This record gives sequence, structure tokens and C-alpha cells, in this order.
Amino acid sequence: MSSSRRFFLKTSALTSAALEWPFPAFANQENHNDVWIGAIEKVVLDCPAVPGGTWFHPRACLANGLAIMTLQTIKGSDFFGPVHWTESQNLGRTWSDFRPIPSLGWVSQPTGGFEGVCDVTPTFHTGTQSILALGHNVFYQGERFDRNQPPRWPIYAVWRDGVWGPRRKLEWDDPRGSYIYTNGCGQRVMLPNGDIAMSFTFGVRDKPRSVAGILCSFDGDELKVKNVGNVLQNKVGRGLLEPSVTFFQSRFYMTIRAEDNRGYVAVSDDGVHYEPQVPWTWNDGQILEMSTTQQHWLNHSQALFLVYTRKDTTNIHVSRWRAPLWIAQVDLGTMRLIRSTEQVVLPLVGDGVRDGAMVPLMGNFGINHVTPFESWVTDGSWTPKANNSGELQLARIRWNHPNDLEPTF
Repeated sequence: MSSSRRFFLKTSALTSAALEWPFPAFANQENHNDVWIGAIEKVVLDCPAVPGGTWFHPRACLANGLAIMTLQTIKGSDFFGPVHWTESQNLGRTWSDFRPIPSLGWVSQPTGGFEGVCDVTPTFHTGTQSILALGHNVFYQGERFDRNQPPRWPIYAVWRDGVWGPRRKLEWDDPRGSYIYTNGCGQRVMLPNGDIAMSFTFGVRDKPRSVAGILCSFDGDELKVKNVGNVLQNKVGRGLLEPSVTFFQSRFYMTIRAEDNRGYVAVSDDGVHYEPQVPWTWNDGQILEMSTTQQHWLNHSQALFLVYTRKDTTNIHVSRWRAPLWIAQVDLGTMRLIRSTEQVVLPLVGDGVRDGAMVPLMGNFGINHVTPFESWVTDGSWTPKANNSGELQLARIRWNHPNDLEPTF
């Protein structure tokens, strides 16, 4: 029996028993997207109160039926608390207490400030039966983000058998990343041989950052850079940021945040060397306006989707158009988004035209495959003008047709 079939049977039984969902065939809708997506349900998760803040950066992965989510608080612009984790044994119906990950906490600095960790994404590594939680370091002075950041790099910790390992630095001795190199918020691909295809955004101080494909080895303990691909560049603002990588039907795809009101996509045959990036457009060639916010991939075994934010008539006064969160199918022949498939994943709350400052912001989100019938988008909304309040959100995307992916994607 194939691993996909075993996973299908295991998660089907768990889903039915734990959540009492029969997962019937969903009724067809009038838009083209009903071929794959049957329904999207927003769930607001219970979470501990955060005086003067809320929970942010929620990202989850599935480890043999156990869902593990990492997340942290936010109390101001780029001011994040120590990384926590929670787990669910019933596919997200209930979650355990939020507990700090000691190795991803704050470390006192000689200057009197602290080194923290943020932008963490956990991924299950099948070969070693471990979870790699990878983010990057960040520095604070007092109760705020230090605007004079020292050099920064990837920080990770490994979970195995319920225990988190030590804090580690992903080493990359390359002068091109002397000020910063990171895979923060990035999706990555676990390869059959145990290696990991991912990406870096990197640069020197006061210069626009570049992006490249990265191949790493991972033995369940140590992550090491094996190969670095060609450099992709955009010299507007801070350059190219927060790349995410996925694999679909024999090719690798990278989506990239930028600061020129665009998002970009690049394609690779080996996950290391990428063709030049092109802006995201609709299938009629019209460019999507995206204001310096990340995009991520959502995979079905038969279709590839992008989840993103963009400018719309409903959010013109929302900061960086960071609500709602959208999804659309990718036309692989043209690398454009199919406009007729677009729908909302997480809705805008409030009035984005007349009172945009009070609309909770989204966009620091995670995606994971859960069962053949369901995938998740997890996001923490944040309203700076309302005492940094927000919601911890989980969107259940239910498929019309079984998704035959392994949960590592």
C-alpha cells in the first residue's frame, strides 16, 4: 500500500471520528473554482488574552496526524514576543495550552536589549520524523523593535517526540548576506532524499536585497547549506523579500514579496536555479497591485493555487491592502492567475473604504495540507489603532476532489 493511501485512510478515519464530518461531495457553484474548492470556513481559535497585543505568525504542520502550530504575540510594529507552540490531536477542533519554545525565546544582549526570533515556519521532515521550525533573529531595545538592527540570520529548532531541541544558526559564510540572509516566513519543499529545497532573501547593509534558490541537507539535527542558485534582483525599496517555494508536477515555483506594488513568481527545474521573475498578473495580462506583503502557495495534487493580498475597491484605505486574504488558481501554461477562480479565504472585517485604519490587518500567514479533504490557512489579524487587538484565524479549505498530496508539502 502506498504512503499516500495509508495517509488517506488514517486521516479519513481520524477526521470522521474527531470532527464528525462526513465530507460529502460539495454542490457545484457557478464559478470555475468549484472544480476544486468546495467550501471555505473561517474559524476563530480560542487563545490566551494578550494585554495590549494579540497572537500573530500562526503557522502549522501535520506530523503523523498530530497538528503542531507555532506562533507568538505582537504588541507593536515588528515587536514580537517569544515563540510559542500548541498542538491538536483532532485536526484543529481543539488545541492544547500555548507553551513557550525555550530555545526560540529572548536572549539578553550586552547592549541591554534582547535577541528574539520571529517569522517561524514549522515543517514536518518525514525521513527523520522531526519538525524543523525555521525563522530568523530580531533585536529589540526596551519595548520596541530596534531600528538599528545588527546583522541577522536564520535561527531554527527541531522538535522530535514532543521535545524541542537547542537554538541553532543556519550558517552561510557568503559576503552577499553579510547584513541579512533569511528564509523567514518561507515555505520549503522536503525532497525524497531528505534534502530541503528553500530560498534566501539576502543583502548587505543599506542595499536592496536579492533572492536565490537554496538546497540544504538535514539529518534531523543540523541544517546545512549545500548549494546556492543564481541571483534574482529588484532594486526598488528593500528589493525582493520573503520568498516561498513549492513543488508541483515536476517543477519548483517561487513567489516573492517586493516593494514596487508587485508580487513576483519564478520557475525552476531543480529548485536551485530559477528563471527571471515576472510579476503576478491575471490571465488577461493585467498586473495585480500588491503592497509589500507576502504570498504563499496552496497545493492540490491536481491544481496549484496562490494565497495573497491585493488592492481592491473594498480595501483602498486599508494599510498595504492587507485584508482580505484571497486565493486563485495558477495557470501553469502562462504563470498567471485565473481571475474567475478568485475568492476570499479570510474576509475583511470592517469598512476598508471609510474606516480603513480600524480594519484588522492580515498577511503574515501559513498554509498546510491536512487531509485529502482539507487544507488550512492560518493567520493572525492585527489592529494597531485598536490596542493591537486581533483574532487567531484558521480557514478550512475543503476540497471537492481528494487531494493526494503527502502532508509535507
